[in-house]
Amino acid sequence: MAAIKNQLSSNPIIIVAIVTALSLLGDSMLYIALPIYWESAGQDSIWQVGVLLSINRFIRLPFNPLAGWMYKHISLKAGLIIAVLLGGFTTIGYGVFEGFAAWVILRALWGIAWSFFRIGGLSVVAVYAENNKRGSSMGLYNGLYRTGSLVGMLIGGFLVPIIGLSTVSIAFGLLSLLGLPLMLNSNINQDGETPEKKDRMAEEKPFIGKAGYKASIIVSGFLIAMLYQGIVTSTLSSLIEHFYGERISIWNVVVSVTLLSGIIQAVRWTWEPFLGRTVGHWSDGARGRLPIFIVSLISAGFIFGMVSIRLPLGLWIAVTLLVMAGATILLTILDTIALDTAKTANVVSFLTIYSISQDVGAALGPAISYILIQLEAGFTFLYWGGSIILLILAAIWTVLAKRLNTFIKKEIYESY
Repeated sequence: MAAIKNQLSSNPIIIVAIVTALSLLGDSMLYIALPIYWESAGQDSIWQVGVLLSINRFIRLPFNPLAGWMYKHISLKAGLIIAVLLGGFTTIGYGVFEGFAAWVILRALWGIAWSFFRIGGLSVVAVYAENNKRGSSMGLYNGLYRTGSLVGMLIGGFLVPIIGLSTVSIAFGLLSLLGLPLMLNSNINQDGETPEKKDRMAEEKPFIGKAGYKASIIVSGFLIAMLYQGIVTSTLSSLIEHFYGERISIWNVVVSVTLLSGIIQAVRWTWEPFLGRTVGHWSDGARGRLPIFIVSLISAGFIFGMVSIRLPLGLWIAVTLLVMAGATILLTILDTIALDTAKTANVVSFLTIYSISQDVGAALGPAISYILIQLEAGFTFLYWGGSIILLILAAIWTVLAKRLNTFIKKEIYESY
């Protein structure tokens, strides 16, 4: 037991994932609770919910480059400590302050915290993961830190109707600050990023170093984040309420819409550490990441739109869980593809651009959602439009995969 504890405490990837999970508690809870209990937070209209769930992502657009620049001048540990402090105190603020203006400031500060978390976390994986285990390391990191969303959505969805949004926010904020001693006692630094190692990374410049390939990664990051982190996460509670009402009976047990939404999204975070790492391990194999990524895009494209169909509740939940599984697979593989590409250039710089693209997508998701769902067939437009986007991405990556295969064959032929 002591050996296992020592191994965990000395693994930078696991430490950063756990600290990030603690800080995600409050943010994830809001996506379940705020669309229903916005009045208790001192908000005046439902449109303010869309703004508050988006502003933290929009603020990252100008701040991500600044965070990337700061990481070139401070240690990874220092940047992550800043993130923990900002994340903890802003979550406590959700329980202390009321009103739209105050919450805009709090959500903006959380956006700054996440810039440090996201770029710092991806950089830790890039620096400390072994080259032949990059996919499984990425899956482990993503899976562990998203357990914070599991607890935030599940426990938050259960407790907010009982003890109130304010009390839950303060409790989650205090839990977030437990990440501070973990970071202070960690051995995370940037010693692994020596000039020699950077030179070796820069020498790995095959087809993936080409601008078109990098642009495809950026665009894919934008669209997939918009669909899953933006649209699905922010509209699931509203979608359940629209189809099945605010109180739902399951096996003769009445549950609130927030609890059911929390349970559905929490199931995803439950399997994340296992499914994410398994998919990452598969992508480390001889066939590579692109075939798995393309098949996953096609499958997700056929399933995504079905969420907007009013099915029997049990069947609708099953379809929604398949959509959540698609999110885990797509984001894990795409993050790893981005990590592969970052290794061919400046790690922090490319990951900063990639993070910006995801933030733009995730920020636009709630805003677009709460505009479209006011239409008569808003949910239909929203989710079937997402299906079309995923299938278009599958076609683009199929073309890229063929070009990459042609490029590799040409390189082999010319080497003789």
